[in-house]
Amino acid sequence: MVDEFFEGARLIGIVAPVKGYQFSWMLNQYLQIDYRINHDLEIQLEKKKRKYFFSIYEYAEPNGSLTHYLYLNQCDGEYLLPELKHLDFLWLLKGDQTSASQVAHLLQSVREIPGVQLVMELTEEKIKNRMNLIF
Repeated sequence: MVDEFFEGARLIGIVAPVKGYQFSWMLNQYLQIDYRINHDLEIQLEKKKRKYFFSIYEYAEPNGSLTHYLYLNQCDGEYLLPELKHLDFLWLLKGDQTSASQVAHLLQSVREIPGVQLVMELTEEKIKNRMNLIF
């Protein structure tokens, strides 16, 4: 199930110390996209007998089947991907195949947004808790 979910997907890690709604607005403004929060996709994890809710913003490209998902990696001191605590957001590209040049262009575009401190593509080897990203 995990391999099937991530087949052909690309994942980007972002450090930008702002709220999720602020960052999605910034992406919408600077990249002319239309991220919207999708409460149906929200990920719930239970840790230390407490529930944590990780919001997901979604944008489906109008031409094609590529969908962009923006995950918040932190909620009240807990992390969706604890092995990547330094990241604030995770950007998953899923659907159509995305070329290396498309990803490189996206990385460069996000780097140019004020407040973004780090943008990097993540490889499967770096992600131990991939199951946490499945909605």
